[in-house]
Amino acid sequence: MPHPLTTPIMLMTEASGSETNPCDADARLCDWTWERTSDASLSTVVDWIVGKPLALAGLVIIGLVVRWALHRLVDRIVRRAEHGMLPDRLSRAISGGRMGAALNLREDPGYTRRVQRAATMGSLLKSVITGVVLTVVSLMVIAELGYDIGPLIASAGIIGVAIGFGSQALVKDFLSGIFMIFEDQYGVGDEVDLGEASGTVEAVGLRVTRLRDVNGTVWYVRNGEILRVGNMSQNWARTVLDVGVAYGEDLARVQRVLADVAHDLWQDEDFTGRVIEEPSVWGVQELGPDGVLVRVALKTAPLEQWAVAREMRQRIKARFDLEGIEIPFAQRVLWIRDQQRPEAPSAPDDAHPPARGPAQTEAEIAPTGETPS
Repeated sequence: MPHPLTTPIMLMTEASGSETNPCDADARLCDWTWERTSDASLSTVVDWIVGKPLALAGLVIIGLVVRWALHRLVDRIVRRAEHGMLPDRLSRAISGGRMGAALNLREDPGYTRRVQRAATMGSLLKSVITGVVLTVVSLMVIAELGYDIGPLIASAGIIGVAIGFGSQALVKDFLSGIFMIFEDQYGVGDEVDLGEASGTVEAVGLRVTRLRDVNGTVWYVRNGEILRVGNMSQNWARTVLDVGVAYGEDLARVQRVLADVAHDLWQDEDFTGRVIEEPSVWGVQELGPDGVLVRVALKTAPLEQWAVAREMRQRIKARFDLEGIEIPFAQRVLWIRDQQRPEAPSAPDDAHPPARGPAQTEAEIAPTGETPS
């Protein structure tokens, strides 16, 4: 509100036809033009032709610079995450072992997996940063054009709440996808069991996970519907075989033979790194109806457990044939009882004849010496 002493002067100025300053408080170029020309129209034109575009261009440039700087920061974090937190000595020891040879890793067994996870997290963070920067710059541009962004922000909040209530399943899928990525529950290339579907993961998105089963069928599973995850590809795996032998075999000899077969597989150069620990025979697992089950276990590299199991079964069969150890098949014991039944007491003469059964003929039930009519 103007001071009472200045009101007469302002009225006299307006009555005399002089123009007032048309510039906004933050329009410096308009103020500069007004101070030198005192022309309201020219100051307004200069402001809209030169000032506003410069201001908008400045906002866009600032937004791009902020986005570029934040993306570079994310790239730096991703590069650090790729190398992990293991000490150098421990990393070299692991990478030089059998697991490292199997996976062909540069630093440690988790290198490839960390690279995939870090790349996924980096892509997610970059998308979030881009969305936030774009939103903020858009609001600043609208405000620079002279529009009130307060109602727009309020409307956006109301629309966001309405969308949130109307698409709870979608929000649930996105949040579940974010937590799955950050918690590293599974990644591309992992063999997983998601309950309704199982197979090899081909893509991990924020809303759905795509995997392909052993038959080649592609499954799309919503992240919000995944209640449990069984990952068969993280760190290491195990091959557990239950080998059946006949009851007449010497179990101590069978266990020695199984240990020899597993040790030969462990020493085989073709399986160096695929079997990462000395195999062990756990012993008798079950006394089944057809034979005795002896369990042998081999610790393997991820995704190698099935190939190792197939090779192990083939070698066990060949060695059992060589050693003469019987692999049982389905057997059943049949007991035939041949006992004399006690004779039934003779019926009196006036007893009623037995009822005729459906398979009996007239001749069978007729009295002796008589022919049925």
